[in-house]
Amino acid sequence: MNVKKTWAAILAFTMICGAATGCTNSNGSSTSDSESAAANAGTSTTDTITLVWYPNESAEDYQAARDEVGKLIEKATGKKVEQKLTTDYAIAIESLSNGTAQIGCCMGAEGYCQAKTANDAVNPLFVQSGESGTLDDALYYSFFAVKSENADEYKSGDGYSIDNIKGKKMSFVSNSSTSGFKVPTNTIISHFADDNLIVDDLLEGGSDAFFSEILFGGSHQGSAFNLLSGKSDVSAFCDIELAPYVICTDGTGKDAGSVYTVNDDASAPFDTVHGAQYTIIQSTPVLNGPFAYNGDTLSPEDVEAIQDLFTSDEVANDSLIFYSADSGEQGLLEKKSDQMGFVTVEDSWYDPIRNMQS
Repeated sequence: MNVKKTWAAILAFTMICGAATGCTNSNGSSTSDSESAAANAGTSTTDTITLVWYPNESAEDYQAARDEVGKLIEKATGKKVEQKLTTDYAIAIESLSNGTAQIGCCMGAEGYCQAKTANDAVNPLFVQSGESGTLDDALYYSFFAVKSENADEYKSGDGYSIDNIKGKKMSFVSNSSTSGFKVPTNTIISHFADDNLIVDDLLEGGSDAFFSEILFGGSHQGSAFNLLSGKSDVSAFCDIELAPYVICTDGTGKDAGSVYTVNDDASAPFDTVHGAQYTIIQSTPVLNGPFAYNGDTLSPEDVEAIQDLFTSDEVANDSLIFYSADSGEQGLLEKKSDQMGFVTVEDSWYDPIRNMQS
């Protein structure tokens, strides 16, 4: 990967751009935010550490990985861990910011920034490194994708363009998603500058709107499925959340023109679209999102202990956390090099995301 060019793309992009449905713990019982908040109020530590997950990793496929994260945190702190699964990004963000969860797992940069804005005690715990093992290439990719059978509609010379997405049925992930909403909407606003769009124009569709219809998949998997099931013409989602379900069958995987095919053994929601293909028509690099913590309810000692363990070789070589593409195991994150692991990161690293239009 050319790191200098990638970072230049991010900086250039930044300069250009300048209803909760419920949650459950791992055994399926509901969790009361108000009760938990009352229990945590006024304290800087807790005997139980609650982890909250976005809808993407709340899927059944990730249970073993979630359990492994919990076991590692128990090992680091000596405290009991509870899992809180969600069906809405907003629930996870609010749970972290109000302290009913002490750690937000696999957050996107935008969700982290929203939690930080709501409560300055929220900070990054650690983040997945790039293939170099550092922050220099700690990136993933935000995609605009279309069904491969329709890809020629978006051809532009030898490549692809989003010129023809206007008037289409569009699917985003959630309006709290970085790569599934904030980056795509900033791209649209910049690309269609003559339309004088603002983000609010991209929240609802209609006959006189930019898009004929707007859908929200609720997760990256959901947004991709909206495309493959024919509900949307164009969908926004990221590469890493689809990695367990698809394989790149043409192209680099991260560039426009890349074609992905749904695996023959892909689980729900893709079990009804095995073999379906989508083509990337726009790809934008995005800063990796962090695991984050609430310093009001997680002690400095626990933070340090968790960081020490999760940035160790032990975790970097844990196949339930970092799985290889050919291992046959469903881990949390794909390990693309021997150097990849978790590293600590400062809040200011996410300023490029903050500086995008809201």
